[in-house]
Amino acid sequence: MNVNESDTKPTWVDPDDAPELTDEWFEQADLYHGEKLIRRGRRAGSGTKVSTTVRFDAPVIEAFRATGKGWQTRMNDALVDWLKTHSPASA
Repeated sequence: MNVNESDTKPTWVDPDDAPELTDEWFEQADLYHGEKLIRRGRRAGSGTKVSTTVRFDAPVIEAFRATGKGWQTRMNDALVDWLKTHSPASA
């Protein structure tokens, strides 16, 4: 019977080998106020948006992506703006 072998061999790591405590390491550490953990990262959303799957023409997606970070929000804003003057039923 042939057995596939992993391409990479596991590397032994000394469990007593602690990471170097750099400024970057401390920036990533958990922050507490008393007993309360202060959450980092993205804030909770408003809860008003719905996740869905929609298909758009490739040039439309490329144009919005080319505007950089936040392109999905700008695309949503463009659709909201369109709805101010149009009815989806008449489109």
